[in-house]
Amino acid sequence: MAPNLRERRRAAGLTLEAAAARAGLSAAHLSRLETGHRQPSLPVLLALSRSYGTTVSDLLGEAPPERSPVLRGGEGQPTRAGGWVYRAAGSPGRAMQALRVTVPPAAQSGLVRVHPGEEWLYVLSGSLALDVGEAAYVLAPGDSAHFDSLVPHRISATGDGPAELLFVHTLLRSTASEMCLGSFGPHEEGERP
Repeated sequence: MAPNLRERRRAAGLTLEAAAARAGLSAAHLSRLETGHRQPSLPVLLALSRSYGTTVSDLLGEAPPERSPVLRGGEGQPTRAGGWVYRAAGSPGRAMQALRVTVPPAAQSGLVRVHPGEEWLYVLSGSLALDVGEAAYVLAPGDSAHFDSLVPHRISATGDGPAELLFVHTLLRSTASEMCLGSFGPHEEGERP
């Protein structure tokens, strides 16, 4: 991995000092990572991948599997978590994860999320309540939102029926407890928060 870190830094056109400053590291620490004298933690890999405009998988030297850029409507099984239904809307293992999400009324309405990354959503049907920081919004079909997910946020359906949305995020996969403030309750294996 160490030589790969150096190659990616050079490919990004960054000096050791500039790359270290962007990632919040000392130049000496980055040098030790690039020579294999130290192993990077996941937060360091994430910071370096953002600085170099690549993915953590790329920094680790993982070769992406051959895959089609097309996901057909009938492919993949829905996943349920906390009353929400998630359907893949893009290929897994990418820097962004795209989902088609159904949010039942009142499901997880008290759940506040905070995590690294960005989120973009587009309401397909129903009515969606979105709280981002201190601001509260109600979104209707055709409305969209794009925000930094380090800002505390909450998403819930309003009204009598579910809301359906397209959802794209850049977060690392983690458990609900790592992403949320408040109680999520038990979740089944394989559920996405």
